[in-house]
Amino acid sequence: MAKKKGTAEVTVESGEQPVEETVKVAAPASDVERNTERVKAFSRSIAKVRAELAKDVVGQQEIIDNVLIAIVAGGNVLLEGVPGVGKTRLVRSLGKTLGLPFSRIQFTPDLMPSDVTGTNVIEKGADGKMNTVFQRGPIFANLVLADEINRATPKTQSSMLEVMQEHKVTIAKQTYTLSEPFFVLATENPIEQDGTYPLPEAQMDRFIFKLIVKFPSVQELADIVNMTQITLDETAEAVIDGETVMEMRSLAKCVPVIDDVLKYAVNLVSNSHPELEKTSETAKKYIKYGASPRAAQALITAAKVRALMNGNYNVSYEDIDALACPVLRHRIKVNYTAVNEKLGVDDVIELLVAENKKKS
Repeated sequence: MAKKKGTAEVTVESGEQPVEETVKVAAPASDVERNTERVKAFSRSIAKVRAELAKDVVGQQEIIDNVLIAIVAGGNVLLEGVPGVGKTRLVRSLGKTLGLPFSRIQFTPDLMPSDVTGTNVIEKGADGKMNTVFQRGPIFANLVLADEINRATPKTQSSMLEVMQEHKVTIAKQTYTLSEPFFVLATENPIEQDGTYPLPEAQMDRFIFKLIVKFPSVQELADIVNMTQITLDETAEAVIDGETVMEMRSLAKCVPVIDDVLKYAVNLVSNSHPELEKTSETAKKYIKYGASPRAAQALITAAKVRALMNGNYNVSYEDIDALACPVLRHRIKVNYTAVNEKLGVDDVIELLVAENKKKS
C-alpha cells in the first residue's frame, strides 16, 4: 500500500481502486504559537497606549477605548461634547502616543476647500520657466484633528468626503493617495448653534463612531485641575508607530465571526428601517430614517477589534450590543413620536437592541 500525502489531502491507493480521503491537517504548533504571540503583542500595545493617555486625560475610559477601536479598525471618529471636556486634548495626546504625523485644522466659516486639501501654485523653476506645483494641505497627515468641524460651510465640508472614505485627494484631475494609517478625528459642540452648519448625511455616515464626551465627575474634575496646575502641555510619549497599528489592523481582520453573530448584527441594522416589511416595532413607532449598510460593516469591523482588546478570539453578541450606540447614533433619525415621549437616539437604540435580543 502506497500513501501520497499533500498539504490538505491524503490519497490512499489500494489495489486498482484509488480511495481518496480528505484529512484535516492540524496547524503546525509554530503557527499557533505565532498567532498567540501576535494577540499578546496586541494587548501589550493597547495597554501601553492606555497608560500614556492616562497621563494627559482624566477618566473617559470608554471614550478612549472606543477611539482606539476605531483607529485600529481604520475608521474616523466624531467627538461631541461641550467645551472644556478634553476632546482636543485627547486627540493631541493620541497623536503623540502613536508617534504619527499629526495635523490640526481649525474649521471656521471662512475656511476654503483648498485650505484643507491643498492647491496648485505656479512657481518659477531654476531654468526660469514657470511650473505648476501642488502644495499639500494639512489633510496630508496620518492623524488629522478636524476641530469644530460643524463651523465650516457645506462647500468646505464636502472637501472631506473623498479623503475620509477613500483616503485620496483629487485636485485638477490629479489624484493623490494619503499614507496609511490615516484617521480623521473631528470635534463638535452640540450646544452652540450660531455660525454652525449641520454635517451632511454623507459625511456623518463616513464616521465609524459618534462618541458623546460627558462632563467629568467631581473627583475627575478635581484631578483635571490638579493636573493642569503642573502643566498644560501633553506629556504622553510615543509607544507604538504606524507600522504597529497596521499589524494590529491585519490581526483584527482575522478574528472569526460565526454566522449567528453576523446575522444578529445585520438584523440590528435592518430592523432600524421602518419602511421594510419585516422590521421591528421600535422602528415603526420611533424611527424616521434607518441606518445605512456602512453601519453593519462598522459593527462587525469594530467588534473584531473589541474582541481582541478584551482578550477574546472571536466576536460575541456582547461586542455587537456594546458598539450599537456609537455606530448607530449618528446614522438613524428619530421621529416626532420619540421626541414627544422624550426619547433620545440612544434610548431608541437600546430599544432596538432589546428587541433584537428577543428575536435572535
